[in-house]
Amino acid sequence: MSNGNDELIKASDVADALQLLTRLPVPQMAGQGRGAKAAWAYPVAGAIVGFLAACAGGIALWLGLAPYLAAALAVATMVILTGAMHEDGLADSADGLWGGWDKERRLEIMKDSRIGSYGVLALGLSLILRVSALGVLFSAGHVFAPLILAGALSRSGMPPIMAMVEPARSTGLAADTGRPSAPTALLAVGIGTGFALVFAGGAGLPALLVAGLAFWAAASVAAAKIGGHTGDTLGAAQQLGEIAVLLSLSAALG
Repeated sequence: MSNGNDELIKASDVADALQLLTRLPVPQMAGQGRGAKAAWAYPVAGAIVGFLAACAGGIALWLGLAPYLAAALAVATMVILTGAMHEDGLADSADGLWGGWDKERRLEIMKDSRIGSYGVLALGLSLILRVSALGVLFSAGHVFAPLILAGALSRSGMPPIMAMVEPARSTGLAADTGRPSAPTALLAVGIGTGFALVFAGGAGLPALLVAGLAFWAAASVAAAKIGGHTGDTLGAAQQLGEIAVLLSLSAALG
């Protein structure tokens, strides 16, 4: 690593990622504010969210709650820790991408704070699928590894999308954050891959594959319908990636 703001990795990047992607009370550190340069740390932030959610689920199981109730509490913990920002992105993307007839109308719908039928259905399906997959995994005795892996891997696909697909708007969260360099995006993918291999072993390879397909689908739809990515479509990509990982793990380990 070299000195200066052009370093590929800085310790403060983890704080940047946590402040952007969660509601955790992270203290300010010197060197923060690197925007997209800190995107390599998104999987690290996701792993922390997954670990804390697994703690909540593990405590619920220890107290005698049924696996599916513990799974629901784990998902609720993730929603609380992130301020539901990814769920909000999924709902807005579903409403906008399928509720408008052209780019301008789709982007207008996505900025609207109100939620429509597509958004409600997307949120409902996301919650059902995640709780169901985690319930299967909890019943089989897998608590920490799936949540840590899903948290990290579902956020490792966000930097590549940011790097390869330009922002759809000239303003907004995506435009303000910027676009990470190829090395930064590849580092995020590498970190996500490392989590998959360490925490799931052979089951991590199918999880990697389905997560990659989910990210590709999310990026392709956004590029086709609005000509780029937004903060909402990145949130939707994270949700699709997380669902894909948990379903894959539940099939392999449940």
